[in-house]
Amino acid sequence: MERKRTRNHRNSRPKRVLRLLDLEHARTAVLNSLSSPESQRGYRHAIDEFVDWYCSEPRLAFNRIVVLRYRSHLESRRLAPATINLRLGAVRRLAYEAADCGLLSADLAAGIRRVKGLKKNGVRMGNWLTAEQARSLWQSPDDARMKGKRDRALLALLLACGLRRHEAANLRVEDLQQREAHWAIVDLVGKGRHIRTVPMPDWVYAELLAWLRTASINRGRVFRRVSRTGRVLGDGISEKAIWHVVRSSASKVGVPALAPHDLRRTCARLCRNAGGELDQIQLLLGHVSIQTTEQYLGSRQRIRSAVNDRIGIEPATRATDISREGRFRPETTRVGSYGDFDHGIQPRESRRDGFGAAMVGNGGLGACMEIAQLGDDGTPPCEGLHLRSEVESEVGIVQRRGRAPGTGTL
Repeated sequence: MERKRTRNHRNSRPKRVLRLLDLEHARTAVLNSLSSPESQRGYRHAIDEFVDWYCSEPRLAFNRIVVLRYRSHLESRRLAPATINLRLGAVRRLAYEAADCGLLSADLAAGIRRVKGLKKNGVRMGNWLTAEQARSLWQSPDDARMKGKRDRALLALLLACGLRRHEAANLRVEDLQQREAHWAIVDLVGKGRHIRTVPMPDWVYAELLAWLRTASINRGRVFRRVSRTGRVLGDGISEKAIWHVVRSSASKVGVPALAPHDLRRTCARLCRNAGGELDQIQLLLGHVSIQTTEQYLGSRQRIRSAVNDRIGIEPATRATDISREGRFRPETTRVGSYGDFDHGIQPRESRRDGFGAAMVGNGGLGACMEIAQLGDDGTPPCEGLHLRSEVESEVGIVQRRGRAPGTGTL
């Protein structure tokens, strides 16, 4: 009797080597603990990859050493640190659920928990479109065809409202309502089941209305599948189909490797360049943290007109050509703007690019405008500009500094 009790006690101990059925049981427990479909899809893919690797090795014990080996395997595939950390997070969650189900000892689960992820060194440069590229993108589909009307409305919505793929795929006609005499997507359920209201520009609603009327859609999902003959099929569209629409339209305008999420980043940057407040952009995109919104706006590093473009060691011919290209022309230069800036001159803002500097201050008699241009040899500003009397009346008192003979008139 005593020997039988000892044998049963040994069989009740948690396992060190998990078989495929045990891993499948723990995987199901992990997926059932997640409420978001997006999280379930990501964890399912990460766990399946780990199970395939784990079962390919003979008789591996599920412990900290094995997870460290798996991390080295992921690093050898040259995956991004964020991807590796996501896979390791799924493995930790798998160990927790296995321990809760009695399939793994608590000590082994605690050891797996101590496996650290990779550090993110630096910030990757994202992909953004300029205003001209964005306009060309959503206007590229042929609006004379049924599919073209749908694609124009979809691209306009992604660019102007910053929706995610699954948000655009699940958008319903009933969500389009008016609030404060303005069209909006009301009570949109986004990532993590966060609810927000997204304002919609009038021109975007006009594109949506043109598609809905042509397709005779008055309820249900806004975007549907379209056959080659122009027939509207089904009751929705998949996220993969949205990806193909963005990729095919981007190839037409000469923008390779463009993803739907790049349109979301473009929306954030264009709103910021237009003078939008950071907190309003956060509410528009539905970010919980404002630091995430700042990442969507891009890094502080300036690629256009970079700091090392003109440092005084350029060939003389190149410097002369640049200086000539940088001269102001009355027919192409507007008051208070400079074509080579990212978004023009804003009030109380001082900007300098490779050709010169411009500054506009606001407020009463203190308003002024300075425009200077670098010499051919890269010296400090040596030329100023006279302003006509009608320009002086618009910007206030004009302070001219460093005026040299032969200065031009704007």
